[in-house]
Amino acid sequence: MFAGLLSLTFMAALAKAEAGPNQLTKPEELSGWELLFDGDSTEHWRNYQKDEISSGWKIQDGALVRAEKGAGDIISKEKYQYFELILEYKISEGGNSGVMFHVTEDNPKPWHSGPEIQIQDNAQGHDPQLSGWLYQLYSPKPPSWVQEQDVLDASRPAGEWNQIFLRVAPNQCEVSLNGNLYYRFKLGNKEWKERVAASKFAKFEGFGAAGEGHICLQDHGNLVSFRNIKVRRLNEDGTAGQPITGKLGLKGELAFPNLKWEGWDPIDEGGNIRALRIMELTFDPANPKRLFAVSQTGQIFTFENDPAVTSSKLFLDLSDTVAAWYGRGANEEGLLGLALHPNFADNGQFFVYYNHKDDHRSVISRFRVSEEDPSRADPDSEEVLLEIEQPYQNHNGGSIEFGPDGYLYIGMGDGGLRNDPEITGQDISRLLGKVLRIDVNSISPGKKYGIPADNPFVNMEGARPEIYALGFRNPWRISFDSQSGRMWCGEVGQELWEEVNVIEKGGNYGWSRREGSYPFGNKPQPPAVGKMIEPVWEYDHTVGKSITGGRVYNSDRMPELKGKYIYADYVTGAIWALSYDPDSGKATANEQLIAGGIPVLAFGEDATGEIYYFIDSAKGACIYKFASE
Repeated sequence: MFAGLLSLTFMAALAKAEAGPNQLTKPEELSGWELLFDGDSTEHWRNYQKDEISSGWKIQDGALVRAEKGAGDIISKEKYQYFELILEYKISEGGNSGVMFHVTEDNPKPWHSGPEIQIQDNAQGHDPQLSGWLYQLYSPKPPSWVQEQDVLDASRPAGEWNQIFLRVAPNQCEVSLNGNLYYRFKLGNKEWKERVAASKFAKFEGFGAAGEGHICLQDHGNLVSFRNIKVRRLNEDGTAGQPITGKLGLKGELAFPNLKWEGWDPIDEGGNIRALRIMELTFDPANPKRLFAVSQTGQIFTFENDPAVTSSKLFLDLSDTVAAWYGRGANEEGLLGLALHPNFADNGQFFVYYNHKDDHRSVISRFRVSEEDPSRADPDSEEVLLEIEQPYQNHNGGSIEFGPDGYLYIGMGDGGLRNDPEITGQDISRLLGKVLRIDVNSISPGKKYGIPADNPFVNMEGARPEIYALGFRNPWRISFDSQSGRMWCGEVGQELWEEVNVIEKGGNYGWSRREGSYPFGNKPQPPAVGKMIEPVWEYDHTVGKSITGGRVYNSDRMPELKGKYIYADYVTGAIWALSYDPDSGKATANEQLIAGGIPVLAFGEDATGEIYYFIDSAKGACIYKFASE
């Protein structure tokens, strides 16, 4: 399939190359994670029904190893009720072990009380229940909408590191292996009780019903190693603290409260309410008071940057061409991007990114302003520059921006579905899962645009020369800091992690070798290409589930925000401001602007550096700016 395969051992090493094992990242520390093993001490562990840990457990090369016969099962010294656990394990060939939770000590064996997540060598193991399964209770079950319904096996071979994620909460429990969601369950509900009753654990009174207990690492008589053991206690409602260094206590207010949208109707032809969804807001560089707003349904509007403005003009309507975002499974499709040419005032050129209604393909086109009416675009002037086939409807990326160098940058998702089924993120022969960079002012042979000579993979055999950076799942969205020229990206994760990246030329941002800075999956990958770059910030899915990448605030209106990257989470509605140190390449602070409840679709910027955010609205009142409480 590929010229060569990157070994899974190397993949695991890459995932933790910067931080090293047995350390907390800053976001982990801020949101309440703690280390249960620091690589040097067993202070958090003891043997089951004992006061100390046996000599059969040893610390070797930063791992807690069941190394000798008679080591015995060990448990955490503390008990946990609602919590999340992350750990990595390495099983020996043919070996078996397990991780149990809510273990009590009133039974001869820990597995008499605590449910066990199976750990074994799936290739040469002796149990048909594979690694990651909740022993005799739950096995991986793909969502009903996924085409492939085979039993999921995301485990890496014996001798290589695997990661287990366990969540135990009142609202929902779940287990993932190497970032792949295996199953969800709820302790004590009807289904749980029925499954326990049908298992060998039915004879143990109180099995899985303690409500709290110890975490247990099993001695099954085989060599097994553990590291990166991290735990976080959850609140009674299953929530955790946000990874923040402070709170600015802002609120949102309508930026243009009286604005009406020419030609927009909140009721579609079928009589259904259709919310207005703005995807982009930008300005005319030659007339900074003139704003452009992009609706996902296919319209581009223009209006005056004045809080008292009452009307807009329909600049361009592509709704007959663009895929409808409100169709089934299509909420990430539509008209997604707009970029005015740097010389827009002279040449009237602008560029759009949309999904075509016929086959969902991504289209990047050039349009021109109407010669008869400069307040509107010429709908017949479309020049398609680039079309990219989309195998699925989701993960389209969609934001386009001109960089300080005058080239057009395009954020492309991995093609959709889940688990990067076509391995596009790391395949440099494909444009999906990349940030692209093209020259709209020239033409290269066989193309309708030019290839910048310094694009990082121009001279690499088999590589698409348009690629600027790789390893993206769904970049939502990309933007340039108007002061520093730095390129930012919010990268939407799958099951566990959301991330913020600063994009470098030739950089590899990991998907689907990893999700954020954590290992993901076990699929063979193309050879490693480009510098593997860690996120500058990331947060887990208890904090939020879908990042909305933002922009750097450069207005003088709110000095407390100046120079900070403003971003949000669409699902939880939290909005944050990230401070970044370019010398270290690290985030130095993450401040809460709004605690939650604001489902931000995207951000925009005007000529003064003011940042706006957009939400759904059936009334058309959807563009907001920040204000003090």
